[in-house]
Amino acid sequence: MKKFFKGLFKTLLVLLIIAVVLVGAGVAYLTVHEYKPEAVEVVETYGTNSKNVSQGDTITVITYNIGYGADDDKHDFFMDGGTTVTTESAANITANMDGIINKLTELDADVNFIQEVDRDSKRSYNIDEANVLSGAFPESMIGFATNFLCEYIPYPITNNIGKVNAGILTVNKFNVDSAERIALADGFSWPVSTCQLKRCLLVERVPVRDSSKELVLINLHLDAYDNGEGKAAQYKELCEYMENEYEKGNYVIAGGDFNSMLPSVNKNKYPLVNTEYYMPPTLTTDNLTGNWKYCTDDSLPTSRLLNEPYDKNSENTQYYVIDGFICSPNTLVQNTKTINTDFKYSDHNPVLLTVTLTD
Repeated sequence: MKKFFKGLFKTLLVLLIIAVVLVGAGVAYLTVHEYKPEAVEVVETYGTNSKNVSQGDTITVITYNIGYGADDDKHDFFMDGGTTVTTESAANITANMDGIINKLTELDADVNFIQEVDRDSKRSYNIDEANVLSGAFPESMIGFATNFLCEYIPYPITNNIGKVNAGILTVNKFNVDSAERIALADGFSWPVSTCQLKRCLLVERVPVRDSSKELVLINLHLDAYDNGEGKAAQYKELCEYMENEYEKGNYVIAGGDFNSMLPSVNKNKYPLVNTEYYMPPTLTTDNLTGNWKYCTDDSLPTSRLLNEPYDKNSENTQYYVIDGFICSPNTLVQNTKTINTDFKYSDHNPVLLTVTLTD
């Protein structure tokens, strides 16, 4: 018996050493291949358009987190308390993308800020959603900035996320003069950072006809699962960038998924139904001076928690208002409207902004 336990101990020790070596090798591989973008990178825009913008024009802008075509009303997500890692088939992704495109086509905005767009990811069956979107809007300029690039995400262990290549995409009817990817602060430290998003701003510059001004359009998606410090640092960088552009005399419209409530949101409308659920912080107004406009519509939720498939009658359905816009003082906001899709294609609803360039 003593000999048996001695042999068992040796076997377990060998297995433990092998496991440690494999984990170490995996971390080393991910560290070597970690996506490390430059602070500022040029973004190539492609497509055709002929629309100009002038001082005094009223324009429309949509922000829509499309949940990489997988987070529809029939699914949950393991990181939100659900069980699903991805949808069951490529056909589901295609159907959701068709629905998303039909909704954007129906709304017919001048500019679309789109988040969580996959290019080559296991979770969306390697469908190039950026290519699908650009094909649907051939008369617009398309700009794409990568914010999630990892060769292999090993969790969950039994059904891992695997390879991810994703980012944010802007569909723009206006004549884009230039576009850049602006890196934001990293909310995660090593080794977790090797498998995390690298948040950024996708900034497009549109010349304003008969003036020296530019319309600066900023598509964004801030941290979600950090401890709060990442979001705060990223928001501060965003505000500094916007303030600098406004001081130059430019018009600034920033929009996207803030993963935080804008100051204009009534916090009492969508309270936590479970204290264990995610509670988004509220953006401060301290980082911007002057009459900046915080634009969202809290008459409807802009997102839902993916703790279970969507059921508006369930007592566990948790809603949020975390998508919207910030506009510079030299604009006049006409309307902000959350579009009710009943979360059919994504865990977010699109938000439509109507704004006039005034001064």
